[in-house]
Amino acid sequence: MKLRIFHKILFSAALSGCLFFPSCSNDIEKVNAFFQQKTGVDEAVDVESFMSQGGHMKARLRSPLMLRYQDTLPRMEFPKSLHVDFFDSTMQVQSQVDARFARYLEALNRILLKDSVRVFNLQGDTLFCQELWWEQNAMEFHTDKPVRIHRPGMIINGVGLKAPQDFKTFTIFSITNSILRVQDGGLTPPTDSASSPAAPTSSGL
Repeated sequence: MKLRIFHKILFSAALSGCLFFPSCSNDIEKVNAFFQQKTGVDEAVDVESFMSQGGHMKARLRSPLMLRYQDTLPRMEFPKSLHVDFFDSTMQVQSQVDARFARYLEALNRILLKDSVRVFNLQGDTLFCQELWWEQNAMEFHTDKPVRIHRPGMIINGVGLKAPQDFKTFTIFSITNSILRVQDGGLTPPTDSASSPAAPTSSGL
């Protein structure tokens, strides 16, 4: 279950870069080092890719820029943001993911999401964090970093999280702040961990 890129790959990155190499330099080692640095990097713009399983579309990924590296660690990087829509069996959007940076490790079939990561579902639950792993084979998210989840009348702060990619449920491994929820005139007390079904919310850090 790997991402299949259907956008045309542009191979101009290495060639365009050489135009800016200092013309006054005659050091052949510097020239060779420059071209070696650029070797194996493909560039694609306005990328749209799809993930399928068993012949059914599971996700659509969009990004303004993708860099593909063919070195000792084959990977794709999305340095200018990433957006993913996850679909159910009827092709309705279940959940969505946004991040300012992402790295797809091809050999491991996993994606590292970083910088202003946000995951939310149609019911409104919203997860905010700075680093999150998306395991494509297991179809789940996880992190051992600080997280914040916004729900109606509730904000949960914690460290470590695991959730399916539809984000219908989630588990926070360590609560670092109280869970505040007004219900029937009372407050839900803090706990050491939280495992909860999805519920509506909409907010930011």
